[in-house]
Amino acid sequence: MNEDLTWGFDVAVVEWLIVLAELVILAVVSSVVIRKLLKAFKKLNGLSGEPVSTSESWHIESIKSVLASLSTTPDGLSKEEAINRLAKHGPNRLPEARTRGPLVRFFYQFHNVLIYVLMAASAVTAMLGHWLDASVILGVVLVNAVIGFVQEGKAENALRAIRKMLSPNAMVMRDSRQMTIQAEELVPGDIVLLQSGDKVPADLRLLRVKGLQIQESVLTGESMAVEKITDPVVLESVIGDRRCMAYSGTLVTHGQGSCVVVATGAQTEIGRISTLVSEVESVTTPLLRQMAQFGRWLTVAILGIAIITFAFGSLVRDYVIAEMFLAAVSLAVAAIPEGLPAIMTITLAIGVQRMARRNAIIRRLPAVETLGAVTVICSDKTGTLTRN
Repeated sequence: MNEDLTWGFDVAVVEWLIVLAELVILAVVSSVVIRKLLKAFKKLNGLSGEPVSTSESWHIESIKSVLASLSTTPDGLSKEEAINRLAKHGPNRLPEARTRGPLVRFFYQFHNVLIYVLMAASAVTAMLGHWLDASVILGVVLVNAVIGFVQEGKAENALRAIRKMLSPNAMVMRDSRQMTIQAEELVPGDIVLLQSGDKVPADLRLLRVKGLQIQESVLTGESMAVEKITDPVVLESVIGDRRCMAYSGTLVTHGQGSCVVVATGAQTEIGRISTLVSEVESVTTPLLRQMAQFGRWLTVAILGIAIITFAFGSLVRDYVIAEMFLAAVSLAVAAIPEGLPAIMTITLAIGVQRMARRNAIIRRLPAVETLGAVTVICSDKTGTLTRN
């Protein structure tokens, strides 16, 4: 009677564990599929709602035509009109890339095949009452996650601090008076005054120039400053040849000029480039690809050996199913190199710290390995990177 109860209890425990494992696998697979579908849907929406630069034809129009199109004068907008246009067009800043929150960033550290297997092994070991083994396995997983979370958080904070430093002011004409405002408050139709040392705060059509030269390497890659004019140019002119325009993010190296704002924020040329860059899918590093492949093969091999061991012991040797299940789990846990993720993370973290001391900010740990694998950097005479 007791043996029948024990047998029934053991079978019930094994069946429950099998159902739990299947639910876990189903949840992981479902989350991966949903994540890929959402990514494809966002990409499709992004292509349909991609902002188009509005500065494509301003360089062919005369000064009088530009001012008329923007309903402005050389004396500038009134404060009331500027407020209305700011509400309509939005602030003059690039949309920040959406970042993962702290909680999502922490859980993303567990997104690894070996980590999944370790967590499942820890859960099963704990259910079987082996609390010390389960605690050790879970401790390794948590240490790995904390190290990656802390380092990625430091990089996010550093990049956020740099972004705040890059918010210049602009000298404008408002109500026929010269004043300095935040560049974020610029609107189409504002009259901007440029002088040597200024950073161009938006896409501008030049109205008057006096020896004005602007360095446009951020857009064209050419290190030599371009001397600006006010006369319109032909429609087919590329950005580097549109000498009657000044583009956001470029630098005034000499002279003075008066300009009218024609595009702000994401509608500028630099904003269009930022949008295109944000749509580029990230490529995994060689180290991550090799680790992912190694993890998949190792997981399949370990699970296969564990299943064979369980089947052989319970079916051929007639051992107790619960004991064979525990033996198979123990074999799987012992075969998993639980220290490998931690060792890899610590090694990459050391590389990140060394580069940080040299003022190089690394946002993600695997980027250290990618940079270390670089053997040749190709550039032209101006220093523009032409190939990764």
